[in-house]
Amino acid sequence: MKILINAYACSPGMGSEPGMAWNWVSNLAKFCELYIITEGEFREKIEEVVPTLEQGKNMHFYYNPVSEEIRKMCWNQGDWRFYKYYREWQWKTYLLAKDICKVEKMDVLHQLNMIGFREPGYLWKLSQENGVPFVWGPIGGLKQFPTAYLQGAGLKMKVFNRLKNFLNIWQLKHDKRVGEAFKTAKVLVSSIPDSYRAIKKYKGLESVIIPETGCFLSEDIPTERFDNQEFHVMWVGKFDFRKQLPLALQVIAMTGNPHIVLDVYGSGSDDQVAAAKSFADSLGITGKVVWHGNQSNEVVMNAMRKAQLFFFTSVSEDTSTVVLEAVSNRLPVLCFDACGMSAVIDDKVGRKVPLSSPSQSARDFAKLLNELEKDRSLLRLLSENCKERQMELSWEEKAKVMVEWYKKVFENPPVLPYP
Repeated sequence: MKILINAYACSPGMGSEPGMAWNWVSNLAKFCELYIITEGEFREKIEEVVPTLEQGKNMHFYYNPVSEEIRKMCWNQGDWRFYKYYREWQWKTYLLAKDICKVEKMDVLHQLNMIGFREPGYLWKLSQENGVPFVWGPIGGLKQFPTAYLQGAGLKMKVFNRLKNFLNIWQLKHDKRVGEAFKTAKVLVSSIPDSYRAIKKYKGLESVIIPETGCFLSEDIPTERFDNQEFHVMWVGKFDFRKQLPLALQVIAMTGNPHIVLDVYGSGSDDQVAAAKSFADSLGITGKVVWHGNQSNEVVMNAMRKAQLFFFTSVSEDTSTVVLEAVSNRLPVLCFDACGMSAVIDDKVGRKVPLSSPSQSARDFAKLLNELEKDRSLLRLLSENCKERQMELSWEEKAKVMVEWYKKVFENPPVLPYP
């Protein structure tokens, strides 16, 4: 099968959206011939790696580059100016896709990333014109920020998240292009249960849940680390509000457990870092927190193989890559029963607490953290179980599922003229 894929951000050896798209296409290419349109910021990395892959012969890349200024806007979360240029990029990608389709007969058009629903691109329009089935997803960005966790946020943060909650629903219900994309898609793929429920509630449409990120299969990782008296808990992420680092620090203080050490990987602005360290000091846990700062993916992966628990306190994510990386490294996970975590972390590989309020969550997490620190045999079992979960959530398994959906829509293409 020949598949045309729109993937704005795509790169080997990275996390987040670029790594997600790369892992999708590099695994889909094992089963299909792909024609991939991407922005081009990571062109050098792509062209270095593709020839080394057996499936590289099935990966044909087309580049639609933007300026460095626009690239900076893209990765500066909250910079709404980017959407204007992103829409323009999507239109140019549509024109490029039309040209590709004149040369190559495509079987499926797939809008892959970025996963946010509010920018569906224009492959749906091409599908309406040429009758090639359109697949959209994984679709994200439909989760609502739990407003109870805005406690302690500044006015700007409170207004931003409440406004975003409102705009998400408004755009889902009323945006014309979003509506056309939903109407045209032969298959909708939701990234998390929140997306599934929102699409069902507001559009009356069914979708299939496939988390946007996946696991790598790891070699056997020694479990002797769980016998160490010093109990190392890893926290990884940016110091932005949705990650809830202050909550994690509060939990460490509430445990009162002398064996627990929190290893913090990641950083933020100078003010955010200073505020986090000051808060840890005010809680009396300065000596129980190690600030590692921003580190390479390789360093973080190695640390996961030595830690005893991964602690993820974000309240507003789709499916965080770092959570799947923990499972890939057979590191048990403690997190919220929310967002993408609710779908990928089960009781076989970790423990979850429900969203409630910051104070109740702190108590819930502290209780579980102490229980896990005391029951090392349980931690070993959770670590062993990660091996099976890796298989279930592996990139190759995800690719196989997606290919089955490609086959289904190919056998039942849209009828032209499109209604």
